[in-house]
Formats: sequence, structure tokens, C-alpha cells
Amino acid sequence: MTTIKPAVELGARAAIARRTEELFRRSGALREGHFQLKSGRHGDAYVEKFAVLSDPAATSELCGFWASAFADEDGEARVDLVAGPTTGGVILAFETGRQLRVRAIFAEEIRDADGSTRREFRRGFRIEPGERVLIVDDILTTGGSLLAMLPAVEAMGGEIVECDVLVDRSGGATSTLTSPSSGRSYPLRSLWRLDLPTYEPGPATCPRCAEGTPLHTPGSSGTGT
Repeated sequence: MTTIKPAVELGARAAIARRTEELFRRSGALREGHFQLKSGRHGDAYVEKFAVLSDPAATSELCGFWASAFADEDGEARVDLVAGPTTGGVILAFETGRQLRVRAIFAEEIRDADGSTRREFRRGFRIEPGERVLIVDDILTTGGSLLAMLPAVEAMGGEIVECDVLVDRSGGATSTLTSPSSGRSYPLRSLWRLDLPTYEPGPATCPRCAEGTPLHTPGSSGTGT
């Protein structure tokens, strides 16, 4: 049994990854061309997450993968609330919370006078000390949004169970996130790991630049990843 269960879990995760990819491709969320990414690097593909999030059925199905993972056999949630950063994370948090029948909250980005940024929960949102928190977001590239979220949850006494994203396109370099405030590390999981090469700008390093392919910058709202 010790070998069968991990094999079953790996098979289930592979099936979820295939279905996630199918939903992204079907919605037109995976686009090809020559793009200026948020990191400043160039890529020949990017993920337009809102092409998926604008489809309620697809969004519900994707959030259902998380909801089923954090519910017992009797349907009882193993978390007390779901939290999300960024606009996409808000949508995902509230749908996942709806399916788990638990509260959902989000944190907004605050820019301090010194130019640094942090995340802070809106007045009226609360986390009771010891409440189990699932953090969800859309696309993981650098992990900055999630890292900024961790101290906000910790400051209110929440116990972070896991950080989950739809797509990990960071290269899969880490399976944990470490809070810049407390130093605690938390599990990080994705529904689909997408390995797309990125390049430093310029014809010497970027094949599309070398070809002279026109460069496109995703919308000013930063929806391209």
C-alpha cells in the first residue's frame, strides 16, 4: 500500500495537469509570438490568465481541484478560509471558498513612502488566531505576490496550510515559499507546471529579436505572465 498510494496520487496530479492545460489552451490563454514579460525578459509565449478566468465554468472546475484536495471524505473543509493576492487570486479565492463553504478574503498591494510594497487586508476582513488558511493565486513566475501575502496572514495569526497556483512557470525551482517576515516555509503546489524559455532582450540572446519579430507588450494591467 505504501507504493500504491503515491502512484495513484502521481497519476491524479498528472491528469489534473493535463486537464488544466486543456482548459488554458481551449480558452486561448496560451499565446505565441514575441512578448515583453513582466520580468523584463522576452518570451515566445505567454499566459493570458484572464482568458481562463473570464470563463466561469473553467474557473469553477479549476478551483474544484483545490476544493477536493482540501475537503475530507464527508465534505468537511480542512481549511477555515481561502485568501488570494492580485485580481486573479481574488476570483480564485472566492470560488474556492464557495466550494469549500468557508470564508474568502483578499489583500491589496500597499506602496510605502520608501517605494517598497506590501499587502494588507481590507478593513472588515479578519483572520482569527490559529485559523487554517489556504492561499491561492493564478500564475507563479517570481512568486512575489505570494511572498508579499505571507506576512499579512502571519500578522493576523493565521496558520498557512499551503500556497497553490494554477500554473507554475517559474521553472519549478522550489516546492516551498519562505516568509520574508518570519522565515517560516510553506508548501507550494501548482495544477500545471509550464516550462517556457525566456530570454534577455536583444538579438544576441533572444531568437525572436534576432529574427526581427515585432515585440508585443501584454496589457498595461500586467495580465501577461
